[in-house]
Amino acid sequence: MPHIKLHIPGPVEVSPQTFAAFCRPMIGHRGQGFKDLYAGLQPRLQALLSTRQLVYLSTSSAWGVMEGALRNLTRRKVLTCMCGAFSDKWFDVAQRCGKAAEALQVPWGSPIRAEQIDARLATGEFDALTLIHNETSTGTMSPVAEIAALKAKYPEVMFIVDAVSSMSAVPLRFDELGVDVLLAGSQKAFALPPGLTVFTVSSAALAKAATAKDRGYYFDFVEFEKNAQDSMTPSTPSVSHVYALTSKLEEFFAEGLEARYARHRHTNQMLRDWGEKHGLTLYPDAGFESLTLVCFNNGAKSGAGRRVDTAQLQKLMKDRGFLIDGGYGKIKGTTFRISNMGDETAATIDALIGALDESMKQL
Repeated sequence: MPHIKLHIPGPVEVSPQTFAAFCRPMIGHRGQGFKDLYAGLQPRLQALLSTRQLVYLSTSSAWGVMEGALRNLTRRKVLTCMCGAFSDKWFDVAQRCGKAAEALQVPWGSPIRAEQIDARLATGEFDALTLIHNETSTGTMSPVAEIAALKAKYPEVMFIVDAVSSMSAVPLRFDELGVDVLLAGSQKAFALPPGLTVFTVSSAALAKAATAKDRGYYFDFVEFEKNAQDSMTPSTPSVSHVYALTSKLEEFFAEGLEARYARHRHTNQMLRDWGEKHGLTLYPDAGFESLTLVCFNNGAKSGAGRRVDTAQLQKLMKDRGFLIDGGYGKIKGTTFRISNMGDETAATIDALIGALDESMKQL
């Protein structure tokens, strides 16, 4: 069957070069070869996240580490910052883990703001909070630096940040931010196949995790640290993912991180400009739009912007070899989403826009 190019919010398109790295011959994951592989990519992972902490690799979806963070770091109560489908889900996950949780809920499309968190943390009830930096269901990016600044005021609260769809596309300086956990899945801006999580943890979080008697094993932060010191992983890793990540990091640094960030800003703006040309409005609040995808209103519910038959647009685009997303959760059908994250360039987004223009003529 012909390949349909992915412009959904994840998984995103994976290049032939990355797949070639993924298919390198297998090696033993407890041998020196794997140790050399992991040790070789550690400096670049640390540079990517601007951290002196070791960066860990978990063979799992990001949700595994997200759940693990709750088990490692929550004793009293976790504040879950909720502004879309995935951040809302973290509240449910916390409760399923047996943790006391309280929701800080804002309307979908609005960001989480520092003053909202400050008001809750001032009660002294919480020892952890969860935040999704870039909420893909709504295309909303919350101001993580503004929020992280609260850590100085509440040092005993563990700040757990999901950067699943922003890490490597925008600067995230872990040590400067001062948060406790920063994590991302491989299938978003890293442009790798799904199945790997990249994350790092503060010294304070490691110390707290060491006191948890029910943190489990597979996502035990103490085990990750102990093994990473020896360039190993606690459990059997996906060696193929580590090969592919090594290749990807080579690409990142050959391009230059600042150039990579600028490319994402530019391709995102190309899609915003296309939408404006067609009378479309963006779903998130102005000033808090994602830089790795766009979420457009289709005018069906709000009346904002041009009315678009989302399902028909998806079909027309698929016929032209492109897959876009028809909205997620409670805004499915009233929004549509298009990704620019990963390896996308001005040229590939220009080709996408050409197909979008032709499809819009048929609506």
